[in-house]
Amino acid sequence: MYRFLLTPRWWGINVFVLLAIPFCIFMGSWQLSRFEDRVQDHRDAGEQATAAKTDPARPLAELLPVDKKTSGKQTTATGRYGKQLLVPGRELDDKRGFYVLTLLRTDDGRALPVVRGWLPGAADPSKAPAAPTGEVTVTGALQASETPGSNGVPAAGGLPAGQTGAISSAALVNLVPYDVYDAWVTLARADAGMKAVPAAAPADTGLDLKAFQNLGYTGEWFVFAGFVVFMWFRLIRREVEFAQDAELGLVESDDEGTPSGQESDGGDGDTAPADNTKVSASPTA
Repeated sequence: MYRFLLTPRWWGINVFVLLAIPFCIFMGSWQLSRFEDRVQDHRDAGEQATAAKTDPARPLAELLPVDKKTSGKQTTATGRYGKQLLVPGRELDDKRGFYVLTLLRTDDGRALPVVRGWLPGAADPSKAPAAPTGEVTVTGALQASETPGSNGVPAAGGLPAGQTGAISSAALVNLVPYDVYDAWVTLARADAGMKAVPAAAPADTGLDLKAFQNLGYTGEWFVFAGFVVFMWFRLIRREVEFAQDAELGLVESDDEGTPSGQESDGGDGDTAPADNTKVSASPTA
């Protein structure tokens, strides 16, 4: 009854099933591991943010370049404040306002962007307090350069003079006449009546849309594997039913055991076999 499984057509079907199921399981497992990695990164980021509040501040040079492990760490830097810029369109405590960003000129000649605080309302230079003069030592959370279009950072350009949309070395190098660190610092204590800007979590460490997309893809791949198995058993059952019908003489089968009434293009088997019964002519009265 199952001799049809040895036909060339079924050899192809069986090989496809044997390859498709492990592939679907592998892809589903890989997507699940990606989701688990994002969950772990989210936990690590939370633990790191908690630990950063109590860890002693370290010199800037020891924490560069900024990565997932050093982002949010407390750091110190010494220098003199230089050019001041405003970063509009930033929210804090569900209110819209702007950051006051001042470049700290360090001893090595490069400038460290320092967010000295946040103020509500539209970006207005007259509202921003002047930076302290003379040599200062700042302490705050180290942050990686921002990317326009991510984490709420506006991507639109055309800002007025004295403003920048993103805090990044790529954007600031065109606004100041000196080299800029590929990092920035938000002060632990804001200056002169401003609110301190909390450190942001490192990129790709939160349970964002990408994480749940990985979880959704996991389910899809496992469903595909189950569907392949379901269709394989369904095709076998259909072939067995045709073979039983052929043994009973209900349909004719070819040399390979495939019922001749079955369509070669893999139809659903509902097509009725051709009626080859000869009809004798009735004698006339």
